Amino acid sequence: MAENVDARGLSCPQPVLMTRQALQQTGGDEVVVLVDTMTQVHNCTRIAEKLGWQANYQEKDDIYELTLRKI
Repeated sequence: MAENVDARGLSCPQPVLMTRQALQQTGGDEVVVLVDTMTQVHNCTRIAEKLGWQANYQEKDDIYELTLRKI
């Protein structure tokens, strides 16, 4: 089961910190992160890849949904 992180409405660096915490603490191999801007997408993707996760995203109704999977 994927862990969910809802970082909508938060300013940097909060979404990145929440994403990093979820990646480090999850017992699963998938984390889904919701953010508001492409800058947050890039920043969360960067930390995920640094920690050994693969990142994909899609935009839905002005919300970006990142799906992070353990490599």
